[in-house]
Amino acid sequence: MKRTIHQIIIVCTISSFLVSLAGVVEAKRPMTIFLERTYVDGVISQEVVNSPYMTKEEVVNAYSTWRVIKASNEEVVLRKAVDDISPMLKENGYVGLSVNGVLSTFEGKPVNSTNIIQSFFQIDVEKLESYQEERLKDGIRVQTKDDYVSLMNFYKMYELNSRPTFIK
Repeated sequence: MKRTIHQIIIVCTISSFLVSLAGVVEAKRPMTIFLERTYVDGVISQEVVNSPYMTKEEVVNAYSTWRVIKASNEEVVLRKAVDDISPMLKENGYVGLSVNGVLSTFEGKPVNSTNIIQSFFQIDVEKLESYQEERLKDGIRVQTKDDYVSLMNFYKMYELNSRPTFIK
């Protein structure tokens, strides 16, 4: 009788182990990981990582400083806020005026580029000094977060129909 109970316990333990092992093997599959970085200037970049045979939990643990946006058995979307301006703006970014006096960031000088990175708010150009308007039409080079924040906060004072709120 003791031997039968002992055999039953062993069989149950082995089958329980095999079931849990099958669950692990089944959960590990090719996983597509989307890493989204949001920058101070509003740009969102996305990197795609194809990772063979990981579970959602392993992905989340591997990227513990990232926030999970979406997760399924095939893909995980993670997002992280970066306290800096985007690499695109650092490389060739300008703050200037687009159509109808909208303060925008451009890839390249506003006069030479139609590639607007981000648009913000309309400027009351009549309140600007003429040299400030000219600087914006030509484009003001932005290479650091401090430059960007300073310009946005300064020109926020000239926003049409709004009270200033400042970027940190």
